[in-house]
Amino acid sequence: MPDSASVRPLIGRQMASPDGRVLVTPLPSATRFALRAKPEQMQAAGVAFGVALPTTACRAQASGTRAALWLGPDEWLLLAEAQAEAAIKAAFAAITAPLSLVEISHRNIAIELRGEGVTYALAAGCPLDLDLSAFPVGACTRTLFGKCEVVLWRSAPVTFRMEFWRSYADYVWALLAIACADAALPTET
Repeated sequence: MPDSASVRPLIGRQMASPDGRVLVTPLPSATRFALRAKPEQMQAAGVAFGVALPTTACRAQASGTRAALWLGPDEWLLLAEAQAEAAIKAAFAAITAPLSLVEISHRNIAIELRGEGVTYALAAGCPLDLDLSAFPVGACTRTLFGKCEVVLWRSAPVTFRMEFWRSYADYVWALLAIACADAALPTET
């Protein structure tokens, strides 16, 4: 996938707070799949992907550069390195049980938000309680950020990955800039 402005509209941007409390960074291209499977197909799907599918609601399971995020009773977002698409498709093609695997790499982009002030900045557009006790490491969910549907995954105590449709890139970026400015946190560089 080329790294053009139309495919990765946030390329070259970065947002950081002068006090170092928040850093927002666009993430590199990735392979993404929307997987729908029944409980009896989860093990085979996990083997094919190389990461066991999480069985706890709204949790992620990661191994190396791959992660499976549980978004619903029979729905997972699978994330992998950009060059893994063909291998993942081939592994899933060997599964004989019916399931749905849709490649959505072209649709989504991702940013990483990290730092001590990250939950405060996210609270400006996200209705969830993002306190570590309510949204622990490994938690993930589909939610809203402003008016944009996002998938939010807490990968470390002060680190989040936010996935969203690339057509919302400028909107999400601008909302984060406003939220950070209101909080007297980061400025865009």
